[in-house]
Amino acid sequence: DAARAAWIEASPLYEKMEGIVAGTPALAEFDVILDAGASAADDPENAVPFDLTLPNGQVLAKPGNLFGVTESTLWGTYADYTVADVTADFNGNGAVDFGESLPDANVLKAGADALHSYASDLIAAAQTWSPTPSEAFTALVVMIPTMNEYFGSWRDSRFVAGEQSTQRDFVAISRLADMQDILGGLEVVYAQVQPLADAVDSEQSAQIATGLSNLRDFVSDIYHQEQDGKRFSAEEADLLGAEAQNRATNVTGQISQVAAQLNISIAD
Repeated sequence: DAARAAWIEASPLYEKMEGIVAGTPALAEFDVILDAGASAADDPENAVPFDLTLPNGQVLAKPGNLFGVTESTLWGTYADYTVADVTADFNGNGAVDFGESLPDANVLKAGADALHSYASDLIAAAQTWSPTPSEAFTALVVMIPTMNEYFGSWRDSRFVAGEQSTQRDFVAISRLADMQDILGGLEVVYAQVQPLADAVDSEQSAQIATGLSNLRDFVSDIYHQEQDGKRFSAEEADLLGAEAQNRATNVTGQISQVAAQLNISIAD
């Protein structure tokens, strides 16, 4: 329980900064390592750049991002990361419910240690990083129009697909919560450059701020419905994702226009 509680506390804290980390070329590899990278088995071209050495000497080659490794270990969504042939009825209700499995201690220890190590490296890199207007606008333009990807992940997760889901991660916290945190972080980024936008087009600058806020509110409303017990269908998830993507695309277009007026370059 303590390990799960620590994970549930840490994951949203990272999501709040993910928009900055993933959208900034100088920091983006940390996002691959911590939260976005695939395993070599699933997607060799987008695999994480590290191997995980376990305390028992076993090496997991490019196992996927570390939040995913630790989540699938703690909630038992990947059999290789759990202890086989052990019945775990943690709540004592006489049944083995979702998430009731015994984590492989070697995988959990190695994953948690690596997560701490790379998070510390990210902190050190962030402390020496001096953000520029170009990096701020790049983070906004790169990260805002990714709503369709996040909604697709939500659609395929157990929060929509239920027991039919084959996803190993994003099982403990709904992707809707992640989206809220990411958008909240991007609102903070925009607030820092909004005075620049005000200087060239105050009306459009205000529209951007409102558009970002409305997009976050749109996601928040869906999340609260889910928290209140509504189970969305895959079709509804796709429709909602399309609406979110349209909103995000419109806001991103306005941000790109302002950046062009300011002669601020957007990194590829």
